[in-house]
Amino acid sequence: MRIGEMVRRTGVSERLLRYYEEQGLLAPTRMPSGYRVYSDADVDTVRRIRTLLAAGLPTATIAQVLPCVRDDGPNLAPVCSDLVAQLREERERITHAIKDLQASRGMLDAVIAAGPADVAKQPVSEGRMTPAQTSDRRRLATAYP
Repeated sequence: MRIGEMVRRTGVSERLLRYYEEQGLLAPTRMPSGYRVYSDADVDTVRRIRTLLAAGLPTATIAQVLPCVRDDGPNLAPVCSDLVAQLREERERITHAIKDLQASRGMLDAVIAAGPADVAKQPVSEGRMTPAQTSDRRRLATAYP
C-alpha cells in the first residue's frame, strides 16, 4: 500500500510515518520511483509504536524495544528476556519525572495561593499571555530556577 492508504489505515500523518522511518522504527520497501510501499505488518508496527509512545517511551528506546514485543490481544507482551528490566528502568524514569512535576505544581500552587485573594481565585486564561504575565513568569523563573 502507498503512504496515503497507510495514513488512512493508521491515523498517523505522512510526516510521522517518515519520521518513524528516519528513526529506524519503520522500514517500508521502495519502488524504483522512490515511492514507499507499506505492508499489513507495517500497520501493526505503527500500532505498536503508538502504544509505546503513549506509554511514555522515547523513540530511541522504542527502536530497542520494538523487536522484543509481540501483540497479546490489545496489549503488548515482551518476548526478549532483558526487555522487562529495561522497561522497569523506563518506568522508574517516568516515576521520577512525575514526582518532579508534582513538586513543580506544588511550588506553583504555593505562589498562586500567596497572591491577592481576588487574583488567586481567577481562572487561568487560555492562549497568549499578556505582557504583565510574561514579565511575571520571567520574574518567577529567576526566583525559582
